[in-house]
Amino acid sequence: MLAFDGSHMVITTNTINALGCITGGEFSQSPTEVVPGQNLCGLGLSTGTPASWLAYDGVRLWFSNSGSNTVTVWPANRYGGNTFAVGTNPQGIAFDGGNIWVANSGSNTVTKLGASLGGLKGTFAVGTAPVGVAYDSFNIWVANSGSNNVTKLRTSDGTVLGTFAVGTAPMGVAYDGANIWVANSGSSSVTKLRASDGTVLGTFTVGAGPYALAYDGANIWVTCRTGNSVYELLASTGAVEQTIAMPAAPQGVAFDGTSIWVTLPTINSLAKL
Repeated sequence: MLAFDGSHMVITTNTINALGCITGGEFSQSPTEVVPGQNLCGLGLSTGTPASWLAYDGVRLWFSNSGSNTVTVWPANRYGGNTFAVGTNPQGIAFDGGNIWVANSGSNTVTKLGASLGGLKGTFAVGTAPVGVAYDSFNIWVANSGSNNVTKLRTSDGTVLGTFAVGTAPMGVAYDGANIWVANSGSSSVTKLRASDGTVLGTFTVGAGPYALAYDGANIWVTCRTGNSVYELLASTGAVEQTIAMPAAPQGVAFDGTSIWVTLPTINSLAKL
């Protein structure tokens, strides 16, 4: 997966190190150019174990380490701590402005950590096999891949505010300023829910195996791993703006303020759209 830290697109790998590409100005106008990563490990960026998802809190990068049931933060906090135990098989991770939320896919919970110091602030039950996590400016949303629904949690105390049915095997979650979008990996669709009350506003067909989503201010971008494609949907209506063929199964997606970036893990590459 990947996240933008203000100057680099940082990417998790299957090693203990993360990679990063400087996003400014060095690429051609090719619509799906595959670009090499610049290794940031010289700056001390190591996740300790292979990381899956990651998030940026404005100061530090947070990595969920599914193999060790931990979260790593870089740089370390003011007391030197940089690794924190969470639940089993942590996956999606999100920042709410003060805290980090981690979906523990193997224990059907989410963990809340203080972003400044990393201390445990709570562990809360959600649905089955939670994966994606997103913050809607007020609440946390968690996609439960095993129970085909999303859970809405109050950030202050983890209270469940609602559980809403979506498609099959939901994975990624994104917020567009008013609505929550969910990638339904088992039903080749994305669901749009009103963030205020969870009302389903639409379900839209995309390619096979939708996994992750990103919002660029006007459109929702969806990676479709099995379909080897990326879909761009108009956020206001869900209409397909374009479908971009990928040279290999796309997985992570992020927006840097100008361009969309997509990971292509099966060919160890990154695409800039």
